[in-house]
Amino acid sequence: MSIIHSEIQTSLGFDKSPSKTRVVVAMSGGVDSSVVAASLAMYGYDVVGITLQLYDHGAALTKKGACCAGTDIHDARRIAERLGFPHYVLNYEDIFSERVISEFADSYLAGSTPIPCIRCNERVKFKDLLETAKDLDADCMATGHYIQRKIGSGGVELHSAIDAHRDQSYFLFTTTLAQLEFLRFPLGTVSSKDTTRQLAQSLGLSVAEKPDSQDICFVPNGSYASIIEKLIPTASEPGNIVDTGGQVIGTHKGIIHYTVGQRRGLDLGGLKEPLYVIRLNADTRTIVVGPKEMLRTKVISVSDVNWLGDTPFQDTNEWQVSVKVRSTSLPQDALIRPVSGSEADVELMVCESGVAKGQACVFYETNGTRVLGGGWIRSTDSDF
Repeated sequence: MSIIHSEIQTSLGFDKSPSKTRVVVAMSGGVDSSVVAASLAMYGYDVVGITLQLYDHGAALTKKGACCAGTDIHDARRIAERLGFPHYVLNYEDIFSERVISEFADSYLAGSTPIPCIRCNERVKFKDLLETAKDLDADCMATGHYIQRKIGSGGVELHSAIDAHRDQSYFLFTTTLAQLEFLRFPLGTVSSKDTTRQLAQSLGLSVAEKPDSQDICFVPNGSYASIIEKLIPTASEPGNIVDTGGQVIGTHKGIIHYTVGQRRGLDLGGLKEPLYVIRLNADTRTIVVGPKEMLRTKVISVSDVNWLGDTPFQDTNEWQVSVKVRSTSLPQDALIRPVSGSEADVELMVCESGVAKGQACVFYETNGTRVLGGGWIRSTDSDF
């Protein structure tokens, strides 16, 4: 038990004993959420495990690296049975299809680069599942996300994880303050994924060496196009590839096969210099290509801003923050200028390349770990 004491948060912040504290744990069947559920159960919390079946159960049985379907449901159930806490499977296939998969297809077809994992957290896990947890009279809901929840001078705060390599704050920027009051993230202080696996081994969990989920759970083999074509048969209609002056220089096999910043696969011969996808025009089924420098972005327009700061978003004309425009990038200095309560222009101090519409721009406290919110990228100054 000593390794658990030193690595995982076991105090959930309630002024009562663990046995009188009911915790609903969102169990995907992977090692992270399994460790959370098992460790809380071992410490005497009144644990209830819930697994969401999000997409076709039968098709997922043979898919490796998925979550919330197939063998993962069975793994979660076995752990609950072994440790003696109740476990429920809720069929959310229709909700997931409507709120996540359909929007993913529509956005991709419209020339955006969507992030369905964020929408899943926002519209399914932290919405319907959270409400289910409350219906079960839970004191809180715990997940296996690598992110920290702290109490600051102004109330509850969201912070990036101790392990920067596993930090999932980019994917959780839409989490509201009201949701944070109810959520707990015990793995936020764990030093590494290797440590999580050691925790799983010390708890005797069969999933200790289970591979991490890969790519988007409902996309087989990373083929976005195959999913979109299944949902929207006309999605692969061909069109023209044009240069920045509008001159046709080639054809493509459907814009769903291309993303902003892409260079390979354009099949444009006889070029003096490589060309990159600069923009996708869904209305005309046109791909605009140009030199790499045209991908450089200085100003980003964002919408649907979720603000987690202590003072209202529009109370300040200009916020000095750090931002991430993709999950794998490091935060960089920026200025946020609110346009409304939910819209803003973000000026990057250093230009970024390949910033795409539909991605997230996440705000962080400068030189700190606090997540101040974020918004969805709707346009950039490299659009023309």
